[in-house]
Amino acid sequence: MTERAIGPAYTRGVRVLMVDNYDSFTYNLVHLLEELGADVDVLYSDEIDPDEAERLAPDRLVISPGPGRPAGAGRSIELIRRLGPTTPILGVCLGHQAIVEAFGGEIGQARALLHGKASRVRHDGRGVFAGVESTIDAGRYHSLAAVRVPDELEVSARTEDGEVMAVRHRIHPIEGVQFHPESVLTPLGPRLIENFLRRPMSPVRP
Repeated sequence: MTERAIGPAYTRGVRVLMVDNYDSFTYNLVHLLEELGADVDVLYSDEIDPDEAERLAPDRLVISPGPGRPAGAGRSIELIRRLGPTTPILGVCLGHQAIVEAFGGEIGQARALLHGKASRVRHDGRGVFAGVESTIDAGRYHSLAAVRVPDELEVSARTEDGEVMAVRHRIHPIEGVQFHPESVLTPLGPRLIENFLRRPMSPVRP
């Protein structure tokens, strides 16, 4: 399947809070979410108040890509810790790295610097990967990656050379993908976002 987003009725009206880490890809993600029927509010990561985010009570929280390291991603890490137990969260690229660091993992240099390159990625078929063929093409735009994944997270996808491409919290509804699902280099990306919008409040098990 290589179709872009199809806007299925069962994802319409899902309220998404997008935490923008000042990245040019953020609105590509916003547009994909909107094509799938979600209602999206965007707030900058260094301006958002976690108390305000809790009051907004979004159905989903997305932490966007961005430059630099998670420590410089505004209040992204705090938001992950505060909202993660109750609100499904998806982190993309820098957002994924913020999830790793939020639970005590480590981010370091990736095995290769890749910007606008596709890699074959093998996943576990659960969470955002549910119902998706076991190996997918994924667009990568990063020089950093998870070099140590904390016990609270499980690795849900890797490249053929072993680079961590996705993580999932073992208890809370939190997932991160190092690649860009909104990129044309990730043909099945809309399926992953659709799964995120549809997912239940607890991790999906076989």
